[in-house]
Amino acid sequence: MDTFKAILVKEKQDQVTYELEEVELNTLSDGEVLVKVAYSSINYKDMLAVQKNGGVIKNYPMIPGIDLSGHVVHSTDKRYTAGQEVIVTGFALGMSHTGGFAEFARVPADWIVPMPLNFSLRDAMVFGTAGFTAALSIMALKEKGMDKNTDFRILVTGSTGGVGSIALQILSKIGYKNISALVRKEHQVDIAKSLGATDVIFTDELGEQNKPLNKQKFDYVLDTVGGEIASVIIPQISYGGSMSMCGNAGGIKLTSTVLPFILRGVTLLGIDSVNVPIENRSHIWEKIANEWNISQSTLLKEISLKELPPTIEAIKNGKHLGRTIIKY
Repeated sequence: MDTFKAILVKEKQDQVTYELEEVELNTLSDGEVLVKVAYSSINYKDMLAVQKNGGVIKNYPMIPGIDLSGHVVHSTDKRYTAGQEVIVTGFALGMSHTGGFAEFARVPADWIVPMPLNFSLRDAMVFGTAGFTAALSIMALKEKGMDKNTDFRILVTGSTGGVGSIALQILSKIGYKNISALVRKEHQVDIAKSLGATDVIFTDELGEQNKPLNKQKFDYVLDTVGGEIASVIIPQISYGGSMSMCGNAGGIKLTSTVLPFILRGVTLLGIDSVNVPIENRSHIWEKIANEWNISQSTLLKEISLKELPPTIEAIKNGKHLGRTIIKY
């Protein structure tokens, strides 16, 4: 292997560009394990990575891609052997460390999760960071009392995007019966219902944030967008309810009063998928690979690396649905 294909993000004359290039092995960041990438996936964060002032990549040139699955080619760490199937998501991958949008990746051994049994390289990237985040969100809400045997009112925002679409499917698969999906456009209604939503709510039906406390409509909220949408929902969470928060597609500002928290005991649960300790990851991936596995039914598109730009633009313009994975 003299050269291989990779997406390379560059900064020149105050402009950020990206394109498919032939690169050499010494382009890759340091690490104990060299992986032949089989699949990667495209996330909202990957879209930000190729934008000027996207806040993801600070040093150029850089190979983006915060997810990958593949086979170990070579390892100086005894935990991993040639041919072994592995998953890498999060940490600094695709940010300050060359990432998954390439035919090869070199990563620290401490970032690697061995592939669970009965789970394929493709399955792993159907989930990727989006699915990992959805699983973390559901686990956090369950710890706060979200029980499938009780008719709790659950709301999923960003319901046809990467995290939201997987969250809907997992919730439906494991037995939740009262799941509302928040959508913006009419064509998303049937999609959300096909993913497991039992009801669909349009964003303009939520009302405006004009009261510190509003009618108690939702017991648990899995929020993927943040911003104004999250701000409007918080006063509508019922007594003792909780909302997980994992995204900022709707903005980073949150406007609220203390009243939902001190008068209704509402809990906000911050979800971070990037720096989850490696010792906790295998357990989560095992759950994803088994009782929470929806990889055969998810809303999915498979592309090649050279087809990346249109998907990036769709995410940027809010027109992307479900999951898109890259096959190498």
